[in-house]
Amino acid sequence: MSPAAWGALSGGGAGLGLLLVVARLQALRRPRLELRVLPYVRDLPQADRPLVPGAAPTGAFRMLLGPSLGSAAETLERVLGGNASIRRRLERANLAMSVHDFRVEQVLWGLVAFGGTAAVSVLVALRSPGRTVPLLVLCAVGFVAGVLLRENRLTAQVVERERRVLAEFPTIAELLALAVGAGEGPVSALDRVVTRSRGELSTDLAGVLADIRTGTPVSAALDALARRSGLPVVARFAEGMAVAIERGTPLSGVLHAQAADVREAGRRALIESGARKEVLMMVPVVFLVLPVTVVFAFWPGVVGLHLVTPLRPTHR
Repeated sequence: MSPAAWGALSGGGAGLGLLLVVARLQALRRPRLELRVLPYVRDLPQADRPLVPGAAPTGAFRMLLGPSLGSAAETLERVLGGNASIRRRLERANLAMSVHDFRVEQVLWGLVAFGGTAAVSVLVALRSPGRTVPLLVLCAVGFVAGVLLRENRLTAQVVERERRVLAEFPTIAELLALAVGAGEGPVSALDRVVTRSRGELSTDLAGVLADIRTGTPVSAALDALARRSGLPVVARFAEGMAVAIERGTPLSGVLHAQAADVREAGRRALIESGARKEVLMMVPVVFLVLPVTVVFAFWPGVVGLHLVTPLRPTHR
């Protein structure tokens, strides 16, 4: 082919590529069909809807990596198992995601760790080509570490949320006891406390209140809260409220007693934590302060002895 034909072919290919890029950009700027229809179907179930426009991966990224990430998450799910434990911890952490979504996040964390390890391994392999096999093993270990790190992060989120719930529980229980003692019913007291408080326990009670308003019996909604909660204190609180409502026993006294028990348990935990930290506080005293004190006390005496002690005569 002549140079003119090669130039025409190259120019045509470049023009076609630019045309495809412009067409794709115009399609991306146009609102999607589900976003245009969404404002008119607010009363439908929201399980299959996008969360927030732009929050979920869209466009080429979703089309290219979505199926691969989904299949990798399913493989990881089959290998690791423990879906019931993951589901339980997601409920306790109050995270709005399914087990499959969590597995996808685990794959992403593993890929990020694998990418960082692979970048370092390539630099090392360029200098030492004989270390290729150990570096490949290290990359695999990095992927596994990323996957396990996401699960460890989930456990830390559960612990942090339960710590906040324990900190909020005495105040919420006292507010409920005051509302009930003032003559309000259990549902009205829940409504008053939920609308005037913010926190993790208030979010759980708001879910209970929503279940009650949709037709669930009060005792059943409280029993569901007791099953979902990973804290024995909150489970006893929900079960005590359910039993008091069913049998007609005074609810105010039960709530005051539970709040007092939680405060006493918090004081005991604080005393036990202080007793455990007492040993750790001795470490800087023994290994840092005490040697410095000994040096400051005895070093001037040692120097003085060297100054006043006469030198021995040397024999020739």
